[in-house]
Amino acid sequence: MRNLEGKVAWITGAGTGIGEAGALALARAGMQVVLSGRRREPLEATASAIGPAASVEVLDVSDRESVSQVAESIIDRHKRIDVLVNSAGINVKERNWHNVTLDDWDRVIRIDLDGAFYCCKAVLPAMIEQGDGLIINISSWAGRYVSVVTGPGYTAAKHAMNAMNESLNMEHGIHGIRACAICPGEVATPILDNRPVPVTDEDKAKMVQSEDCGEIIRFVAELPAHVCINELTVSPTWNRGYIAQARTLAP
Repeated sequence: MRNLEGKVAWITGAGTGIGEAGALALARAGMQVVLSGRRREPLEATASAIGPAASVEVLDVSDRESVSQVAESIIDRHKRIDVLVNSAGINVKERNWHNVTLDDWDRVIRIDLDGAFYCCKAVLPAMIEQGDGLIINISSWAGRYVSVVTGPGYTAAKHAMNAMNESLNMEHGIHGIRACAICPGEVATPILDNRPVPVTDEDKAKMVQSEDCGEIIRFVAELPAHVCINELTVSPTWNRGYIAQARTLAP
């Protein structure tokens, strides 16, 4: 496995959920971690839990000029970016065709898809110059399977993220750059609070946890530079979609 000591990671959506867990896991592996997100308070809390290896760059990833400025700031300070984790993402409560608004559609696409693209675009020159780099795109089960649960905006954004991820491998593997789309099923993160149908604490306890995804992020980052996991799908053993189908077959 690759030694990550002293390497530099930039994590978006690092204040909560999968981004926070990924930042903690990469810091435990010895990385310097730069934490980005829209709200300073949760970022500072994550940084405090990590210690001196963490720094904070408040950022709305849908603002492409701000994305470029933050990337430049990281490179000026650390002279490199070894790992980018695109974990910033949202969904809206009124998300289906009959009730999603045009403004909410735009918000989801701007953050979940455009924001990831802007960050990838911003780090590629430094990674090409290094001859090495890893981009981890936190996609979703909804990036592989279409359902009414996540709504058309989120589903479209995550399907597009998976396609974007593979295009990175196609065009930039030659430069030593790897991209991995991690596609989690249901994860017990704050984004569940925006579900139209509330999720019970009992069901949350059976889901994949943020910490599990953090360890997956670390695993992918520690793989040798010649290994690329293009796409990784993970789901709870108690997969509610599967369980519902299985119960129709139960004797």
